[in-house]
Formats: sequence, C-alpha cells, structure tokens
Amino acid sequence: MLKPVVGPIIGHTTTHQTRIFIRGDFQNGATAFAGIRYRITDSKQWSKGLFVKLDASRDQSGVLVVDNLNPDTDYEYQTGWFTPMSPTHTVESVAELPLQWPRETWRFRTRSGQPLQPRAYILGSCRYLRLTAGLPVLPQLGDRIFASISQLIEGTQPPVSAIMMSGDQIYADDLNLIAPDREYNEIIAKYRAAFSQPNISRLMSGTSTYMILDDHEIEDNWPANADTSDEALFHNAMAAYEIYQASHSPACSLTTNGQVNTSPKHYWYQFSDGDIEWFVTDSRTRRNLSRENRRILDEEQEQALCKWLIESPARIKFVVTSVMFYPDRKMNGEDAWMGFPEQRLRLLETIRRHRIRNVVFISGDVHGSLTSRLTHSDDPDFEVHTIVSSPLSNSKLLPYATASTFILDQPLARTDAGEYRHTLTSEVVSQDNFAHMVVEAGHILVNYHDRDGKRLQTINIPLR
Repeated sequence: MLKPVVGPIIGHTTTHQTRIFIRGDFQNGATAFAGIRYRITDSKQWSKGLFVKLDASRDQSGVLVVDNLNPDTDYEYQTGWFTPMSPTHTVESVAELPLQWPRETWRFRTRSGQPLQPRAYILGSCRYLRLTAGLPVLPQLGDRIFASISQLIEGTQPPVSAIMMSGDQIYADDLNLIAPDREYNEIIAKYRAAFSQPNISRLMSGTSTYMILDDHEIEDNWPANADTSDEALFHNAMAAYEIYQASHSPACSLTTNGQVNTSPKHYWYQFSDGDIEWFVTDSRTRRNLSRENRRILDEEQEQALCKWLIESPARIKFVVTSVMFYPDRKMNGEDAWMGFPEQRLRLLETIRRHRIRNVVFISGDVHGSLTSRLTHSDDPDFEVHTIVSSPLSNSKLLPYATASTFILDQPLARTDAGEYRHTLTSEVVSQDNFAHMVVEAGHILVNYHDRDGKRLQTINIPLR
C-alpha cells in the first residue's frame, strides 16, 4: 500500500463513528482502493481492513467510515491506497489480499457523550497559500501556524474535540486581478497543495476538522459580482468543495450500507458534542440579492436554524457563519450580515422572544479576531455573544482589521421593543492567529494565540 497523496483527514466524529478522507493517485486508469485498519491505542490486535473504492471523478479520493467505536477513546490507525493487479476486484475481494500496510501510524479520539464535561475546540479561518504556475510560493508561511496548533493540542487538557475552519480554506482567486483560478483542474490543484502541506496535514490526520466555505473558495464577494459567464466557475468550485471539504462533514449523509453519499442536498449542517450543539450555516451559496426577498440564508435554511434554536435542548448552541454576524464594518460591510438586516433581526427576535440562552455566533472573514457581547435595551434576559477568529495566514496584500474597522458607537438594530446594543469584550487581534476555545460548566474561555503559539489574550464568557 502507498501513503495517501492528500490526507488522511479526520472529519465528522461521534461517540461511535468517524469519517476519514484519503486521496490516492491515478495510475494508467487502473482501479484503486483505499484501506484502513485501526485499534485502541497501545492495544495489540488490529481490526480487519476496511476498504473503499477511490473515485476517479472525485479526484481519486474516498471517505472511509469507521463504525462501532467506543466513546471517549483514543484509537490509532494505518491507512493507504493501492491498485490491485486484477481490474475485477471489489471492496469485498481486496479485503482478502495480503497487503503491506504503511508503517506510519496516526491517531484520533472519539467524542464523549457525558454532559457538563469540559470540551475544547480550535477556531480559525482565512488561510492564504499563493500558487504560481501550480506551485506554492513560500508555503512555510501559509503552513506555519498549524505546527503551533498541533503543539498546543498535544499538550493541553481537556482534549480538543475538533477544529472549526469557518471559511476561505483556499483562495481560488489569490491572483484575482491577473489570473484567478476558474477551471476545475486549477481549483483542484489548489486544494491538493493547500491540504498536503506538512503541518496542516499532520494536524488534520489526528483531529476532527469541520469546514464551511466562504467567498474565496469561489471568488471575492461571491455572488455580488457574478454574471452568466461565472456559471462554469461556480460549478467547478463547488465540485472541488464537495470533494475536499463537504465529503467528510455531516453535510453528506450515509447510505444504507454505510458509505458516504457524495452529493449533499445543501452545504449547511448540524452536529453535536455531548450537551453542545453546532449549526454550521452556508451564508454564501444560497444568497438572494433581490430587493423583494433579500436574504443571506435561503428560506429552508433559516427555518431549520430557527427550529433548531427553539427546539434543541443543548446547553450551548454555536452558530457558525463564515461572514460576521456582528459588529458591522464601517466599509464594505454589505457582504456580511450588515447587508441583510431584516433576516438578522428575525434571528435575534427569535432568540429573544423564545428566551434562548447561551447562543454564540462564530465567524471569520475580516482578518482580525475579537469577541463581542450583544444585549437588548429593554430585555435584560437577552444576551448573545460572538467569537471571531481570522486569519490563520494573511497575505501582505490584505490589511488586518483593527477596532477602528467596526461600527461600535451605535445600536446594531432598533425595533419598537427596544435596541440591540453591542460592545467589544476583547481587544481586536490584528495579526495571524487562531482561537483555542474551552467550554466548561459555567463559562467559555477564548484564548487567542499568534502563529508561533504565544497566547495573546484570554476572554471569559459567562454561561447562564
């Protein structure tokens, strides 16, 4: 067996199951398979091999679904890919072959179902990795921060449950003024390069990684400047996104035989971690920019989000939106929720009227990190927080956000029932960074770290 060309990437993980993405390579049109075997860490007996046929139409990739695991348990695994001599082999028949497994061993951990147990997450967005002629330029700059994240994960308690990457995992338009990527092969090449750098590859091979797209997976400020000539661009970008980001997420359902359905109905999704639940929105591809029905989330998604907010018994509800929910920017804010004030107000009124507690909005996009608290002038029970983490790796061509970037001296919204007022609860981080978020019984600790892992500040968000 050969080592993965891209991956392994640990995706959606529950108390008893995990999804693992792997890409092989093309060899003269031969049929290829990926395999995995696993065991509880430091035990002696490996499981039987589990196999999946790699899909040439999906860049020779596949997702292995490992089931019937124990909760809150460390596992180690070996994985690779191969092309058998006979083209007639199936997933069942290759399991009988005498395979030589790759020597490298990776690890993952299943979730705990226990409520009130401390949990931790890594938050980040906007990872710039410029390519020229298909090759990364100074790739160590775009990969550096992931070594610091791995180092933190390996030495901290509680264990980090997952990494949430909330947009711009690639910049398909990094040379937007000269030669933006528009063709499928160009965008696929960007994913291969971005996800196979050594530090991010090591990180994603051992920690569950959840992703959602933002505009740069397609083009800047999509779809505000789109025209009919961009239909092919959108198709190509989404085909690549489904392979490399959606395939190992809850957006893709499982078939009756335990395989991943590789054609998601939509890109937004939900998942849980004990008594914490996440709703990851698609605030980019379902926009309606018409005056009559302007919305950043389509109607189906808004209804699902509101239903989840009202009915979910989760102690804490994290809502991920790739663009900022609040505060608003002074310039170019229309691309975020500021440009969709009616829909934002409907969500806020849903939270307030139903007295939903411990709702936290998580986002990125602005190349600056901060936390902020939102209250209501005439409803002391209302409180919402936002945590923004961006960028993981900036370009010298793009500015960092500062406190002066945002509108902080006026209410977010006004209604007959009162005003929604917000205030920063942190300094604005204006450098490459990531957030280490620790959820405990009575509060959330948000620790921002620079690209070398140095802690920049800690914010305490009380829970109710």
